[in-house]
Amino acid sequence: MKKLTQTVSASLIGLAASLQGGVAEEWRFNNFLPETRPETAELEKFVADANAAIEGDIEIKMYSGGSLGLPNTDALRFLPRGAVEMSLLWANYLGRDAPALSSVVVQGTIGSIEEFEKAIPVVREIYEEEFADWGVTSVGYAAIPMLSVSVFCRDEPVRTLEDLKSKKLRVWARDQVETFTRLGVAAQIIPQEEMYVAMKTGVVDCALYPALYAHTVSLQEVANHASYLYPMASGPYVIGVATDKWEATDAQTKSAITSAAEDLWNRTNQYEDDFERELEAREKLAADGVNWVDDFSDEDRALFVASVTETWEMLAEEAGGKAPAYRERVLDALGR
Repeated sequence: MKKLTQTVSASLIGLAASLQGGVAEEWRFNNFLPETRPETAELEKFVADANAAIEGDIEIKMYSGGSLGLPNTDALRFLPRGAVEMSLLWANYLGRDAPALSSVVVQGTIGSIEEFEKAIPVVREIYEEEFADWGVTSVGYAAIPMLSVSVFCRDEPVRTLEDLKSKKLRVWARDQVETFTRLGVAAQIIPQEEMYVAMKTGVVDCALYPALYAHTVSLQEVANHASYLYPMASGPYVIGVATDKWEATDAQTKSAITSAAEDLWNRTNQYEDDFERELEAREKLAADGVNWVDDFSDEDRALFVASVTETWEMLAEEAGGKAPAYRERVLDALGR
């Protein structure tokens, strides 16, 4: 009986150990983008591909749309401290803590796909260096489409910088605040998740936003008019992991994640269809009642680009440290 008891006990212990060993460690992946964004679908595929290759030792679970309550502006604070194991990062949101990052690519300074393709390798190198200084390892990238940014207004159409001076404008980054301030326009940063209410309640009269993504935030429900202002290339989204966490991760898991991330980059780093998708988005918005008026003039766009160029130089000098050198590296890549 004693031998039988020992046998049963050993079996139960073995079963418990087996069950415990079968539970994968969860890596929480913070994705600040809404679930409806096309990039989120690409990130979901990245997660599925990585999990399949990891084979159960670690399971990445993505939380989208700010559902974890982690402000995207605080990523350099919460990620190294282990609040989550992985997070999407966008340099333009991180200017408060890392001014040099937000001045690497100022939105509006690169206006063509050809120029952007020259800059991308250098931008990625700079991101890896700068994030490493914050204790974050860049394990992957997701490209952002070449966007066409428009001015969406609630009550009346605006298609000149002069008319925009009498409006309160929503923007999403400090470089835009600085650029529009130079042009005499009152601009304020309002997070994407608060933009709908701000437009509906009149906190702002107009909002800067790409038509391509307007439906994902129901902008057509609160904006009755829109006019195209400028093309925008942005540095890619970064998938970051705390460096100490990454260094402690086994080689097989690292390989699975970086391989899935490389596939993600190859899928998203495509720009040929961006303008066609932009036109389709405008047609859909018009069908939903948005009055699409004439574009801002070439003269206004030239004024805007001149203001952006001044803003880029000012932000780099203000940030100090490595920022001016980062800007020069991007300018060299662009051949300017």
